Amino acid sequence: MSKKFCTGKIEGPFIVIGDVHGHMAPLYSLLENLKKETENFDNRWLVFIGDLIDRGPNPREAVELVINLIKNRGRTTCIMGNHEFVLLSALGLMGEEMKRQYAVPYVEEYSPEPTFISYGVEPDDLSALKKNIPEEHVGFLMSLPWCVEADGHLIVHAGLLPDEPFQCQLEKLKKRDTNPGQPWIHKQSLVNIKLPHDCPVTVISGHVRFPQVVMSKKRILIDTTGGRNGLLSAILLPERAIIRSTIPVS
Repeated sequence: MSKKFCTGKIEGPFIVIGDVHGHMAPLYSLLENLKKETENFDNRWLVFIGDLIDRGPNPREAVELVINLIKNRGRTTCIMGNHEFVLLSALGLMGEEMKRQYAVPYVEEYSPEPTFISYGVEPDDLSALKKNIPEEHVGFLMSLPWCVEADGHLIVHAGLLPDEPFQCQLEKLKKRDTNPGQPWIHKQSLVNIKLPHDCPVTVISGHVRFPQVVMSKKRILIDTTGGRNGLLSAILLPERAIIRSTIPVS
């Protein structure tokens, strides 16, 4: 359980992949397009922006794929999305207080039925789900960093608070500070509000669906499906080139 699967700091060219939500056909399509269209693909870091699970048909396969990429490809990492955080909380793996807070919302609000089914249990049966998720998958999910630092960029699932110094927030993210509310993972409004005035990096986020990748000097928003419709997107850095899947999420 204590194995550290994912790193929170990378160097060199990298690719960020938007919220997958268990949609494997679009993900395989996107990875194939990346291999075809990206120079030195094998030497670039792949960064998954979280929300591998729920909504789409194959959450277990999404988790398995990222674990295998980390093992066999290397130069692959993933950050914590709100769906992973709430799942772990609902299963009691983040402590009893988090379980009380999130067990009912996870079942009722996070479209988790495909996650239950992909792990071979009846929807809503959290006890059975906890027993059926392989130990390696639990270890991977528990190890997810809350951000990745990458050559002038910070990759974080939802974003940063506008009124708290950057360095203070970065330290909380690196410590995976669960009190209060984990806004960097959950708060949807962070994609639309200004960054802290002292933010020295470009912030890359997913979490909220936009029809196209949104780019400005200091913000990149990469979720173009929300796990419900559209083409899955990735962005190559430092080039800021966008690659999309050929197969849509549907």
